[in-house]
Amino acid sequence: MNTPPPTDWNHIRAFLTTAETGSLSAAARRLGLTQPTLSRQVAMLESELGLMLFERVGRRLVLTQAGQQLLNHSRRMGEAAAAMSFAASGQAQAIEGTVRITASDMLSSYLLPTVLQKLRHLAPNLRLDLIATNDIRDLMKREADIAIRHVRPEQPDLIAQHVLEGTARFYAATRYLDRHGRPDTPEDLAAHDFVGFGDVDRMIEHFHGFGLRLQPGQFKVNSQNGLVAWDLVRSGFGIAPMYDKIAQQTPDIERVMHWVEPVRFPFWLTTHRELHTSKKIRLVFDLLADTLRMEG
Repeated sequence: MNTPPPTDWNHIRAFLTTAETGSLSAAARRLGLTQPTLSRQVAMLESELGLMLFERVGRRLVLTQAGQQLLNHSRRMGEAAAAMSFAASGQAQAIEGTVRITASDMLSSYLLPTVLQKLRHLAPNLRLDLIATNDIRDLMKREADIAIRHVRPEQPDLIAQHVLEGTARFYAATRYLDRHGRPDTPEDLAAHDFVGFGDVDRMIEHFHGFGLRLQPGQFKVNSQNGLVAWDLVRSGFGIAPMYDKIAQQTPDIERVMHWVEPVRFPFWLTTHRELHTSKKIRLVFDLLADTLRMEG
C-alpha cells in the first residue's frame, strides 16, 4: 500500500494564513515572511497534493472547492500543533495568574465556553476572568487584558487582529411565526413585531440601509441586555437580527425575511503590547483567535 508523503507543516500554515487573510501579502506580514517565500510554500503544497487551492478574483485570493475542504482540516492541525508545542515544552502547565477577557454577553455565553474549556486543559493553573459586557472596556486602563470587538481600536499602543467576518440574519421563534405567519415580502412586515436590542431608534435607522421601513410601535419589547433580548425572541415576542452561529445553536428558531442580504460585521481581537512578553496573554490570545476562526 502506498502511503502519501508527510506534508510540511510550514506549507499548511502558509495555506491556512493565506485563506484567512485573503492575500499573499497580508499572510506574509502575519507570519513574518517575504511574499515570494510564502507564495512558494503555498505552491509547493498545491504540488504535493495535486490540487489547486486558490483562484484569483480581482485582487483577492479565493478558495477553490478543494481549498474549502482542506481549510477546516488545516485549522484543526494548527490548533493541535499549538497544543503539542505547549505540552512538549511544559510552558502551558507552568503558566499561572489571571487573564481578563471582555466580550459581549452573547459571545460570552454562546462562543467563549469552548475556548475556556481548552484553556483549562492546556493551562490548569491559569485563572480566567470573563467580563461579559456590551460596553467597550478600555484596555489602556487595564480594565481587561484581551477584548473581542466589532470595531478596530484606534489607539496605537494596542495590538489588533482581524479574526473573523461574521454574518447576521433575521430570526423568530416558531411559536411566534405559527401565530402571526411567516413574512414573505417587505409589505408583510407591517403586521409583525420586532424585539429591540438596546437603542431602538438606532436599530430602525440601521435597518433603513437594508431597505426596511420599520416603525417604533413595532418594537413592543426591548432590552439592553443581549441575552434577555434573545430570550424574548425565543419566547415568541417577535423578530430580531442575530449572529448566525448563535441562532444555529438555538432550538425552535427559524430564519425569516430571506430577501434581506445578511448583515456582515468584523471580529477584532485586541490586546496591549504585553502580548510580546507575557506567555499567559499570548496563550489566551492565540487560542481565542484560532477558536473564533474555527467556530465562525
